[in-house]
Amino acid sequence: MAWESRKGQGAYYTRSRRSGGRVVREYTGTGKLAQAVALKDELERQERKAVTDAQREERAQLDALDAKVVQLDDFADRLARAVLAVAGYYQHDRGEWRKRRERQTD
Repeated sequence: MAWESRKGQGAYYTRSRRSGGRVVREYTGTGKLAQAVALKDELERQERKAVTDAQREERAQLDALDAKVVQLDDFADRLARAVLAVAGYYQHDRGEWRKRRERQTD
């Protein structure tokens, strides 16, 4: 989307769009109509950028929250392992937790 001038003649406004996988340049015109279309295109571009920036900010906040949840999950896992180990359990072959047998003294 740009104002162009060819061979020193007046400026005219064109915009590019995709059509069937190809980029097609669309001639809009000159004068007040072209200025209005250019202004409308600029406002739409700013609006899309604002939406993208807001989504990026939200994603960053969610990623920060996700990191805290992962950290909390790791802490809870370590705590559970410690409590089970103190209670006399062991993890068999990285699977289920089993209670150790106590030796009988006769």
